[in-house]
Amino acid sequence: MKKLLLISFALFSIVSIYGQYGYRDSNRIGITAGVNQASMKTTNFQTKAETGWNAGLSMRGNFYNDWDMVYSMQFSESNFSVDTKYNGIIEEDVKYKLPSAQISLQLSYVILENHLSFEFGPIVQFNGKLKLDAEKENNTISGTTLRAGDIVDISKFNVYPTVGITAGGTHLRFNVSYQYGMMNTFSNLNSKSLGYNFKGNPGVINGNVIIYL
Repeated sequence: MKKLLLISFALFSIVSIYGQYGYRDSNRIGITAGVNQASMKTTNFQTKAETGWNAGLSMRGNFYNDWDMVYSMQFSESNFSVDTKYNGIIEEDVKYKLPSAQISLQLSYVILENHLSFEFGPIVQFNGKLKLDAEKENNTISGTTLRAGDIVDISKFNVYPTVGITAGGTHLRFNVSYQYGMMNTFSNLNSKSLGYNFKGNPGVINGNVIIYL
């Protein structure tokens, strides 16, 4: 995961330098922080959406006429829970934490200059392993013979089409977006002979504050 974070930072630095070339007034760097609510869409087991956090950097620059381009690098921890049973009897939700690094390139249609814009575009995400409390690793996932700890080694890469709205002032804005993972998050588990055909796609709602420098 550390290597992925270093790669993400290097790519963002390159893009930022490129974006500053031919500087215009609307080109600015933003510091981003906020929350997310992630859900895992799967038929393999019962899941619930949970709240996580986001933090990162972005750079907004002129592109063409009423269009801006937004480059960003974001680090997140998104969470979801799975229905399990403790000692095979007691029902208990187990929360999984998904650490990730994202690189995005968004087209932004400016509705009101410096106040309101609509963004869309792809996000590339690098995942770490799912994390859960150690004492819950041996819980049985409801409706299966799997332990909670059996499903942590997920796929390390995903692509998210994303749409969102950004509103506010010159130096402080709020962004709300939705992103959907196109690739099977659990595809890596299908090579581990666990006896199931795993498929899961994450959906994430983000609410971020952006401070432009």
